[in-house]
Amino acid sequence: MAEPIVSIQHVSKAYRRGSQIVPVLEDITFAIAEGEYLALMGPSGSGKSTLLNLIAGIDAVDSGSITIEGVDITTLSETDLARWRATHVGFIFQFYNLIPVLSAFDNVELPLLLTGLSKQQRREHVEMALEVVNLADRMDHYPSQLSGGQQQRVAIARAIVADPTILVADEPTGDLDRKSAEDILALMDRLNRESGKTIIMVTHDPRAAEHARSVLHLEKGFLNNVSAQTAR
Repeated sequence: MAEPIVSIQHVSKAYRRGSQIVPVLEDITFAIAEGEYLALMGPSGSGKSTLLNLIAGIDAVDSGSITIEGVDITTLSETDLARWRATHVGFIFQFYNLIPVLSAFDNVELPLLLTGLSKQQRREHVEMALEVVNLADRMDHYPSQLSGGQQQRVAIARAIVADPTILVADEPTGDLDRKSAEDILALMDRLNRESGKTIIMVTHDPRAAEHARSVLHLEKGFLNNVSAQTAR
């Protein structure tokens, strides 16, 4: 059994809406093994995207702890957390978040500009990442010259280029047609199975969730159940 790479202990989160306190997550505890592919599911407002943001270090818990590779990220300063995020988390968003005036190559290179890699080393990393997503022949194209599926593959290349500890994906197929969505899910399968990437994916689509190895259901901020998928 692989050691947990993510440990979430008694995490709660609420937001303030005017004078009201609105609970979003209530006493969430579970662990994610290294190399896992986990889908977070639940109705709108269940807290799944909030939970993903907490794991990724882009939002802060109200109580509890989140430990990733032995580091309790809830204790880090903003500066240390930003530095940790840059090297340990790869983000895949629903709407790609590519910069329109930059080529595919330049979009993928962005996370590496925060590292100490030389220009030649950055080029090698970017070319390898684009090769992994089968877009080496599109590296000089701009987002407007690419299909939605190709843009999402560029976004995945950007997410993996710094070899992060975990990949977090928020509705990664939500803006794609069915064929492009299947291509993206097949790519994520390959990253998990062949490269051993730990993936945490928020999705409302049962077809997307079927690609995960386990599924965690949230209901009104509470953990419902974790169900292991049959190996495909």
